[in-house]
Amino acid sequence: MLYSTTTAPAKRARLRASLATGNLQRFPGAFNPLSAKLIEQEGFEGVYISGAVLSADLGLPDIGLTTLTEVAGRAQQIARVTDLPAIVDADTGFGEPMNVARTIQTLEDAGLAGCHIEDQVNPKRCGHLDGKAVVGLDVAVRRIKAAVDARRDPDFLVMARTDVRAIEGLDAAVDRAKALVDAGADAIFPEAMRTLAEFAAIRAAVDVPVLANMTEFGKSELFTVEQLADVGINIAIFPVSLLRIAMGAARSALRTLAEEGSLTSRLGDMQHRSELYELLDYESYNHFDSSIFTYEP
Repeated sequence: MLYSTTTAPAKRARLRASLATGNLQRFPGAFNPLSAKLIEQEGFEGVYISGAVLSADLGLPDIGLTTLTEVAGRAQQIARVTDLPAIVDADTGFGEPMNVARTIQTLEDAGLAGCHIEDQVNPKRCGHLDGKAVVGLDVAVRRIKAAVDARRDPDFLVMARTDVRAIEGLDAAVDRAKALVDAGADAIFPEAMRTLAEFAAIRAAVDVPVLANMTEFGKSELFTVEQLADVGINIAIFPVSLLRIAMGAARSALRTLAEEGSLTSRLGDMQHRSELYELLDYESYNHFDSSIFTYEP
């Protein structure tokens, strides 16, 4: 009832333990708290909170327009309703190294299990668009060092994302990944890898967990979790998938409503009221209310 009974430190410890097994962890992207509950109900290992989704939820493009307050607030709403660990996209850390430090502590307070900080310049662009630019290695390293130094819970996962592959090539991405691990990164997120061999090259270069971003319509081929596991990937995220499917279904339903005047023909496509109530655990709320409201006039 209400929020998760699993504490944030326990979720972080769970994520660390899961990564230590070497098994691939599947993190679908939640676009709101309700979808996070569905991800848990369907048996996935974690919840991902995408910066692109948070921007889109506000009707904005993913170009660094969101603030730390907006991201942390929405991420907290999502993370607190599930027992699963949640990782959030923290973009470039919302500023210089001191801002990165504040970002980490704010996300810790919001109950996240971890985040990733990227090496793009401000303002950033979606990682699968052309025209990106990255900061120098010295700046990228300072961001990660600031993040690691700022955290108070050693289990909070500080992941370094690098976008350098699309700009300078795979060799540069490998070199940067190594440097970011040396700076203290707990995991590496190599953005816009094009092949399994490229993921394998990053995997071979570092001794920390590696994340694969399986976003549709991007630079990377959509590999299966089995294919990713075979090359040693530890986390697979599907950041915008549920939002894209939900928006596609919503558009289709609106067109049906416009054409037919009702949605009777689409009832089979909808989540039933009983399923929604089960997901929301209505019964627990009813029990709680009846057990304390004992006043009789």
